Amino acid sequence: MVTPAASPHAAAALRRLTALLPPGRVMAGPAQLAAYASDGLTAFQATPLAVAVPETQDEVIAVVRFCHAEKLPFVARGSGTSLSGGSLPIAGGIVIALNRLNRLVRLDPAQRLAVVEPGIVNLAVTAAAQPYGLHYAPDPSSQSICTIGGNVAFNAGGAQCLKYGMTSNHVLGLKAVLATGEVVEFGGASREQIGPDWTGLFVGNEGLFGVALEITLQLLPRAECFHTVLAGYRTLEEAGDAVTAVVASGLLPGAIEIMDALALEAATAAVHADYPPGCAAVLIVELEGPREVVAADRGRLDAIIAASRPVEVRPARDAAERLAIWKGRKSAFSAVGRLSPDFIVQDGVVPRRRLGEALRKINAWSQEMGIRCANVFHAGDGTLHPLILYDGREAGALQRAEELAGKILHMCIAMGGSITGEHGVGVEKRDYLEVMFNPEEVACLKRLRAAFDPLGIANPGKMFPEKNAPALAQHGLHPLEKAGVISRE
Repeated sequence: MVTPAASPHAAAALRRLTALLPPGRVMAGPAQLAAYASDGLTAFQATPLAVAVPETQDEVIAVVRFCHAEKLPFVARGSGTSLSGGSLPIAGGIVIALNRLNRLVRLDPAQRLAVVEPGIVNLAVTAAAQPYGLHYAPDPSSQSICTIGGNVAFNAGGAQCLKYGMTSNHVLGLKAVLATGEVVEFGGASREQIGPDWTGLFVGNEGLFGVALEITLQLLPRAECFHTVLAGYRTLEEAGDAVTAVVASGLLPGAIEIMDALALEAATAAVHADYPPGCAAVLIVELEGPREVVAADRGRLDAIIAASRPVEVRPARDAAERLAIWKGRKSAFSAVGRLSPDFIVQDGVVPRRRLGEALRKINAWSQEMGIRCANVFHAGDGTLHPLILYDGREAGALQRAEELAGKILHMCIAMGGSITGEHGVGVEKRDYLEVMFNPEEVACLKRLRAAFDPLGIANPGKMFPEKNAPALAQHGLHPLEKAGVISRE
């Protein structure tokens, strides 16, 4: 773990920060800081100088302006569910914990929008909108604990992204404090905007521009009817072929998900999910919409599934069975913890037509390297979620896991896909940015970042493969460098 070096300057800065907020809302004790030393990617840890806990937007602005004046790096953090190290603290920097900024500022059923603060939990937005027959569509697996601020920072997706898109498709406007301390407002309550799409630019910035203070979200009518089908297959390739057939038919399901045998084993152990036994993979397809439309599409879907040679097909007979199917899928990431003390979750993207090929390669590498790998993915848009299992207590285990992760990312790029579908680049994949983009493109991205944050104090060390990035400089070599998978040369 990286520990910030004690210095008179750091001690003085800590005193000034403590005076900025009410008593008890700047934490700097070893036990307090340990709770913020990592996020969902626990392989990387760092100890910040302090954790600031603002409760109002004005307090967030004051802390950011303090960091700018002191040239102190900072990272904004919600629930810490990032799986790419995106909210890893900066050693010697400040963590701005946003969980207490969790107000639903305004809910307008007539305009179908909600204005929220960044610390509100994703699922709480839908809970507030449900009495009006509305919901918030982006549904990451961690939606019961992840916050909207983090969703905005990393452009979160979820199982429904095939039909409804990502967070960026549902943010109408936002208020933010940039790393310079300037407060800006982008967008508004309508999609009919004039000029550059500053809102779209801000969503997915991974905390490199500043901190969102208030977000205007689009709400959608809740579907009248659902038809959820669970189908088991002998091979992953057969499940992938079924996805191709569904998409090619012109149907637009609300979700298309696949889980392999190892993921099924984990979900069954964790939440007692009832899946067809002995299957190499299960496919979950869900239709939703007006009752008449779902009834018409149901016959087409059932025929396509029947023709894909499944071992077993289980349509959900009621809401309870539908929720049980999704409970198993949503729990897959955390459930893998029952099979392995440590794991890495990838989110590379490949074209849908190459899903089968990608899965064959992943399985072959997994067997060659002796590393277990559970596969869960958004089959509808080609986002892979291989969960690479390892035991961090074993010498070299993390490096071998990272080597497999590197092979998967190189494969995604070679297939014309992306290194990230929804988790972001963060720390984990920053050394692949220059593999995916050419030097001119990376330079353009850096200039854009500098326009919002000239000092480079907002979440430094993330996304860009900089040699002297503060977040990783004291970690020594990245595990991928130690494994010889990548090089900074």
